[in-house]
Amino acid sequence: MRMLCASTLIGEFFVIGFAGLVAMKSDDLSNATVWTVCGIGMLLSVLLCGMLTRPGGVQLGWALQVALVASGFVIPVMFILGVAFGALWWASVHYGRRIDEVKARWAAQAEAETPAAG
Repeated sequence: MRMLCASTLIGEFFVIGFAGLVAMKSDDLSNATVWTVCGIGMLLSVLLCGMLTRPGGVQLGWALQVALVASGFVIPVMFILGVAFGALWWASVHYGRRIDEVKARWAAQAEAETPAAG
């Protein structure tokens, strides 16, 4: 699961950065505000890559997905990108867990089939 979720988070890192570039064109926002918010989002997406196996890591990932969708109120295209990355996040968590379960079963089966050394 970690690999799929981390890939999604790295993709979000770039999307948040590009959204910051788009938001800079807005007259309503200062560049400092845009890059403070985007910088926090980008930093969080990278830090979450290392926190995925810890308790609460996946839940923090969901919080980032909600924030990404909510950023659509500032940059409307982020509604679409936020929902797309939310779907990718769900798929990464769901199928990543399934893959981990299958790998564990294969490892247990291979261990059971291997004669004991001794």
